[in-house]
Amino acid sequence: MAEQELTVREAGRRGGETVKAKYGPAFFATIGRKGGETVAKERGPEFYAEIGKKGGRAVKEKHGPEFFAAIGKKGGQTVRDKHGLEYYSQIRRRARRTTDQPAG
Repeated sequence: MAEQELTVREAGRRGGETVKAKYGPAFFATIGRKGGETVAKERGPEFYAEIGKKGGRAVKEKHGPEFFAAIGKKGGQTVRDKHGLEYYSQIRRRARRTTDQPAG
């Protein structure tokens, strides 16, 4: 029986499954964190700002500017449901305290 040619995608998937079976899922979190720390040291915060802007532009092009208002409203409702209306008063008071203090 002839073997079917393996695509790059399938080879990567199989390799990932093998690594997961050998080292466990937490291994991916560890190597991801190490990779992120290395990128942060090499490229600095400006790199993350730039890729964030690119991602935001892509989302805006795909979904339109109204999408941001919709997800903001949805997130606000989720926070309200989780913490209650009093939560907003608490964070407002905290924000005032930090802005009212003299720079030092």
